[in-house]
Amino acid sequence: MVKIKTFVFNPFQVNTYVLYEDSGNCAIIDPACYTREEEMALEAFISENKLKPSHLLLTHGHIDHILGCQFIFNKYGLKPITHAGSLPFLENAVSYGSTFGFSVNQPPMPEKLLDHGEKFNLGGRAIEALHTPGHAEGSICYYLEEQKVLFAGDVLFRMGIGRTDLPTGDYDTLIEAIKTNLLSLPEDVIVYPGHGPSTTIKEERDMNPFLNGF
Repeated sequence: MVKIKTFVFNPFQVNTYVLYEDSGNCAIIDPACYTREEEMALEAFISENKLKPSHLLLTHGHIDHILGCQFIFNKYGLKPITHAGSLPFLENAVSYGSTFGFSVNQPPMPEKLLDHGEKFNLGGRAIEALHTPGHAEGSICYYLEEQKVLFAGDVLFRMGIGRTDLPTGDYDTLIEAIKTNLLSLPEDVIVYPGHGPSTTIKEERDMNPFLNGF
């Protein structure tokens, strides 16, 4: 079983997830650490648990989710894995960061770009990429079918959905992506969002006010 550690980083309160298994292999999803104290907290957890970071996964390219990419690259030699639609956000991270008051070093460009439905392994555990644009072009949710967990980034929240008023956002696209690629998952799948508490597919299908009727 993949274990999950959650950190909440930077003023935007982004959930950074560390997925790890008994062999010590681990994946970092959305490295949002910004201050040295936040970097040290993430580094300490990895060190204390004798983990070996092997994947740096981005759900999307918004600046609050990628602030720690350069730190992860410098510390562990990992470049991001994401969808091609996130490239413009990464390429312009320095200017985007200044817009929101962040001093950002240029993050490394991805070592791998994922397509919808593409699978890769963390140790022996399969992770599937689900392309879910609408909040941002290039948004990916990461699905572990065997364990019935989904890392949804800013696509789906507990009783909410991602905002669509930022560049490349589109409300109809987001709703269609959620309806087609997420609500079709088993109802007991646990959803770990990019901000806030976890939820389930059933809870959001039944009670999310943005998704009534689906």
